Amino acid sequence: MSDETAATPVEFDLIPAISTHLGLPPGAVAAVVALLDDGSTVPFIARYRKERTGGLDEVQIRNIEEHRTYVVELETRRAAILASVTEQGKLAPELEAKLRAAQSKAELEDLYAPYRPRRKTRASVARERGLQPLAAKIAGQGSEGDPAAEAAAFIAEGVATAEDALAGARDIVAEQIADTAEVRAYVRREFAETGELVSEVVPNKDAEPTKFEQYYKFSEAVKTIPSHRFLAIRRGEAEGVLRAHVAVDSANVAAGIERLANVDDSSPWSGQLRLAVADGLKRLLAPSVENDVRAELKLRSDNAAVDIFAGNLRNLLLAAPLGTASVIGIDPGLRTGCKCAAIDATGKFLGTITVYVTQGDAQLAKAKEDLLAFVQKFTPRAIAIGNGTGGREAEQFVKRTLGDAGLRQGPDAPFVVQVNEAGASVYSASDLAREEFPELDLTIRGAISIARRLQDPLGELVKIEPKSIGVGQYQHDVQQALLSKKLGDVIEDCVNHVGVELNTASAMLLSYVAGIGKSLAKKLVIHRDTNGRFTTRSQLMEVSGLGPKAFEQCAGFLRIANAVHPLDTSGVHPERYPLVEQIARDLGVAMWQLIGNQELVDKIEISKYVSDEVGEPTLRDIATELAKPGRDPRAEFEPPKFRDDVNSVEDLKQGMVLEGIVTNVTAFGAFVDIGVHNDGLVHVSQLSDQFVKDPSEVVKVGQKLTVRVLEVDLARKRIALSAKRGGQSRPREERGPRGGGQRGDQQQRGDGQRGDQQQRGGQQQRAGGGGGGG
Repeated sequence: MSDETAATPVEFDLIPAISTHLGLPPGAVAAVVALLDDGSTVPFIARYRKERTGGLDEVQIRNIEEHRTYVVELETRRAAILASVTEQGKLAPELEAKLRAAQSKAELEDLYAPYRPRRKTRASVARERGLQPLAAKIAGQGSEGDPAAEAAAFIAEGVATAEDALAGARDIVAEQIADTAEVRAYVRREFAETGELVSEVVPNKDAEPTKFEQYYKFSEAVKTIPSHRFLAIRRGEAEGVLRAHVAVDSANVAAGIERLANVDDSSPWSGQLRLAVADGLKRLLAPSVENDVRAELKLRSDNAAVDIFAGNLRNLLLAAPLGTASVIGIDPGLRTGCKCAAIDATGKFLGTITVYVTQGDAQLAKAKEDLLAFVQKFTPRAIAIGNGTGGREAEQFVKRTLGDAGLRQGPDAPFVVQVNEAGASVYSASDLAREEFPELDLTIRGAISIARRLQDPLGELVKIEPKSIGVGQYQHDVQQALLSKKLGDVIEDCVNHVGVELNTASAMLLSYVAGIGKSLAKKLVIHRDTNGRFTTRSQLMEVSGLGPKAFEQCAGFLRIANAVHPLDTSGVHPERYPLVEQIARDLGVAMWQLIGNQELVDKIEISKYVSDEVGEPTLRDIATELAKPGRDPRAEFEPPKFRDDVNSVEDLKQGMVLEGIVTNVTAFGAFVDIGVHNDGLVHVSQLSDQFVKDPSEVVKVGQKLTVRVLEVDLARKRIALSAKRGGQSRPREERGPRGGGQRGDQQQRGDGQRGDQQQRGGQQQRAGGGGGGG
């Protein structure tokens, strides 16, 4: 049997390992595992099975799901290793006990190292030449013997001298030491806890400035280096600008190995053993362990970067929606014109025009005339302008035009707002957009997407590949499978948290509803188009392929406006309708009278309805839904207000106080849109008057933030901002190490490394997606 054989263990108990690792009650873990095995989704378990899980949230449930996978892989590997060593006839009781007790994959592999089949090595060649007995004398550290003299006895074919014999024997000992689990664990611990990641510029690569200059001569402790710095260095290596390694005190590490190898200074063989230790460390252990440590550091950095991206995406998806109101969306362009698209309150496309605002007085006059006619025809509640190139010019043009016509005042006057357009051009060139608007130019599709993004950010952003939305950090450098899984989980959680209107939702939005997926979502939309709107949740069972399990998972998250059954507009699951009917009867009212009636809801005696199946958590959720059925958990929309006198970087002055919108949060600070083309950076040291370790604990994407301009670098379009109340900058010498997340450690929207200024993400996507920027 190969050591790689995936021998699945006959039986093992997942629950204790998961419970111990995550610090969660075994009963709750067991319940989650059972529900997942039964085909339940994470949103369903978190929302509708609180009694069984003890009220675990989506994050805790997903942690159980992820660690279960790890434990299964660990146990499968353990079984394969036990089988392999048994087949070799080398499974001693002590080794078996250690293998069964190992708690990590690394520990298992260290124990298995001496028994792993391998290609020919210097040690295996030495063994073939009969030098194992001499190696045993070196390792044994006997008190007698002359190493040179005794080595002479091993001179033979392939072993020309006594020194050749000693060298071969040391090769054997070096390999034995390197294969010892205790030694490998010690060296790995030293690299991880005392090592420093050192980077330097590749010779002849420093002739011209690069974005990696701060890493040309850089070092930081492995155990503390932030994810963004490690990923920046890795990118510098990939681009051939940097080279990096983990540095440790080799003499100190070697001394530790000598203690583990029992070097005896009084033995005549001690010198040979020390040489073997030094060789084993340099040639065998250090390269292997450094790879392991860097791999672990990469995984740690990937997880940190992905967590930042996921948190930003969650905040963006849950941004306050304008709601059911008509909107004109404008995809700004200087050379190619501003594409304007009108949509009604449901997001339906109504019409389009193109206006040219920077191409002479004649064109400008016509643009004003056309825009006014367009606005008067469709009477929008809002005008949403993409915040890419030309966005501020377009905004000023629209405001002046409406103001001159007297359309900026009054309760029905449309307000003008900039919308983050990152990813709009990616959507406009996608198959989904072509399918939805086959007759429209992709720039018009982009304008429609901008308008819809104001109406309902969640409903529109789910149509875009998350990595194109531009709120990540080094997303092209991290494990793509990990990134896709985490972002998909975030979208699923957000969609089900908010709920979905069954009769108006797109197939893409429906696909993220628990239990549905892409295939069922398409069938659901086809059924809706063919048979007309759904009037009850029970009609879901008429959709081809949507069986009882899928209905159980999805029904509570789907809403039906003006439904036949009054609870179909709420988040109450159909399985609890009989309970609500019973509550209404007990109160002496019709069920519909309960809905939206806080006074009646307050009269419900929760404890009276507790049973083996339904506990207080579910009953309180039901009461909340009855009081406010179908309540949107997102905040109320409030348009941002930029200063009219600030339109470009050149308009900024040191000390100026501005209101901005946080567009991206990274490990080293937050980028803020202050109404000019380039976002400013609030470094982590400037986010608060108190110490801030994690920027995401202080600010979030979409949040309004009052900032003060600290510094403007016109040449490089860099804007340094402060959110401190006093706006005072920390002295430069207090701001962490060079390369520590300051200049050059930022990222461009939709990518990772770039200068310390963030441009509108939509610009980069436009170039590839063919959007309408000019």
